Amino acid sequence: MKIAVCIKQVPEGDARLVIDADGISIADADLATEINESDQYALESGLRLAESQGGEVVVVCLGPDRAEEAIRRALAMGAGRAIHLNDPAFQGGDAAATARALAAAIERENVDLVLTGLQSDDAGWAQTGPILAARLGWPSATLIMEIEPEGDTIKVKRELEAGWFQWVRLPLPALLTIQSGISTVRYATLKGIMGAKKKEIAKVTPADIGLAPDEVGGAGRKTRTTRLYVPEKTTGAEIIEGDTATAVATLVEKLQKEAKVL
Repeated sequence: MKIAVCIKQVPEGDARLVIDADGISIADADLATEINESDQYALESGLRLAESQGGEVVVVCLGPDRAEEAIRRALAMGAGRAIHLNDPAFQGGDAAATARALAAAIERENVDLVLTGLQSDDAGWAQTGPILAARLGWPSATLIMEIEPEGDTIKVKRELEAGWFQWVRLPLPALLTIQSGISTVRYATLKGIMGAKKKEIAKVTPADIGLAPDEVGGAGRKTRTTRLYVPEKTTGAEIIEGDTATAVATLVEKLQKEAKVL
């Protein structure tokens, strides 16, 4: 089984974030980073499948030069090789632009399964995986908590609301977005870290995967960020009196007329 695992380098969970001078992005100078949490679980799931079924795990990452740190960690954990979409044209994209680039790279690999994290810790769109599946033309399932290969199909357990789960069977090739907590993520061993230095990282540009620069990154976005800001801290609060029906009616009116969010 050949498995592609998409990973993203994100700021560490306790990193101090500073808004860049452009007002729409986070300043990345001296920013501590790590592999996105749910992507770590996707990688662990891919490695376990490759170990039990036989096969190869290929890491795919879109990011600047510094993303190689995350890629090397993934290789140290056990991935066989990596594809690094590393070009200025790739930067600044949204879920649609990123998925387009990832799909173009993965289509050349002839993989059986693509695993991504459920969502990124920084943007949190939870859209890259499903859009990537649509680009590939493959069946997909989200919020995966268990994976059972069955011949040319794969049976997966999805986490639903209120403690419910759903089992789904998909034909291969397919794409799964993995929920955090599906398993215990392994640590990279010293042997793995040393071995990762010798593993292949293929760096590709838009031209290498058959895309024009205006199809990816900021030029290929379908959404626009107009402002990024830290929420203002306030001390004001209002207690709405009355029974439930009265309180709800009053709240809705305030949301409509004062807050103007409805």
